[in-house]
Amino acid sequence: QVQIVESGGGLVQPGGSLRLSCAASGFSLDDYAMAWFRQTPGKEREFVAHIWRSGSSTYYAESVLGRFTISRDNAKNTVWLLMNSLKPEDTAVYYCAANDRPWTTTMAKEYDYWGQGTQVTVSS
Repeated sequence: QVQIVESGGGLVQPGGSLRLSCAASGFSLDDYAMAWFRQTPGKEREFVAHIWRSGSSTYYAESVLGRFTISRDNAKNTVWLLMNSLKPEDTAVYYCAANDRPWTTTMAKEYDYWGQGTQVTVSS
C-alpha cells in the first residue's frame, strides 16, 4: 500500500526556519522524482520544489529559490524540505508528492502519489 506522510509543520515567526519531512512507503523511492507543493484556501496547489530520483538535480519555484532546500535519502525512504527565512506568505499546507515521469514537472496533475499535508504558519 502506497503511503506518503508529511511531518514537521507548525507555527514559526517570520525569519525563522522549519524542516519538513516526507516518509514514503509501499513503493521504491528510487523510481520516483519527488516534489513539494503548497496550498492556501481558495487557491490552486502551487509547486515549491522538485528533486530528481537520484537527488542529483533540484528545481525550485522562484518564490522560494535561495531560501528552501529539497533533499532526499532513498535508503531511508525520506524526503525533506528545509525552509529558511520564512515569510508570512509561505503560510500554507505543504504536500509531498511522487511521480515517475522521466522529466521535471511542476504540474500537480502529473504527480501520482500524495501525502495528506502538513500545516505551516508563519506569523508573529
